[in-house]
Amino acid sequence: MSQQLLMPKATAVWLVDNTALSFDQIATFCKLHPLEVKAIADGESAQGIKGLDPISTGQLSREEIARAEANPYHKLKLSDPKVRVPESKRKGPRYTPVSKRQDRPNAILWLVRNHPELKDAQISRLVGTTKSTIEQIRERTHWNSANLAPMDPVTLGLCSQIDLDLEVERASKGRPLPTAAELGATLEAARETEKLPYSTDVEEEKEIDADAVFAKLKSLKSATPDEDEDERF
Repeated sequence: MSQQLLMPKATAVWLVDNTALSFDQIATFCKLHPLEVKAIADGESAQGIKGLDPISTGQLSREEIARAEANPYHKLKLSDPKVRVPESKRKGPRYTPVSKRQDRPNAILWLVRNHPELKDAQISRLVGTTKSTIEQIRERTHWNSANLAPMDPVTLGLCSQIDLDLEVERASKGRPLPTAAELGATLEAARETEKLPYSTDVEEEKEIDADAVFAKLKSLKSATPDEDEDERF
């Protein structure tokens, strides 16, 4: 039975506020994404979560935290628990709070558009939905399709970035690399661009006729009265 950290996000809040550990160290220990830990430090996430002291709960020792603060490459290790907590086994789709269930269609649409490699079972595990709902959203037959807007399930709080990355990695295994046509337009080879003619937008400069220029200057001079001669008379 593998040892588990109790209340990872609450523990991450406490570690951010009370230690000098790096975001990567806290993320690895709490099994969160480093960006989630950064969001906690910036006050953008977990605002309503009270920090849980892992020292008082016996999950970490002060010596272990001090070793990790002195060495940024040191990975925190859980202390031997006094009470063994049985590992929970979840079956079926992920449970989604009632307050967030209205956001699930938008999250499903985001996953279908941005990660078409994901299977229905994987999407169901991420956001806690049914295959029929996924099929309706994919085929645009959902009753609210006209009002749906793709939204990141991680931003909505329906799943963690680690869970999403894990499912994407699983779905991408064994897939061939995308071709140039699938990636879109690419730069043309130099041998092709060298054959292209130069732009003809700029008009060629006309040859200057010196006689015409001087004749125009003489006509302007004769048309202008000589103020100095007028003053003499």
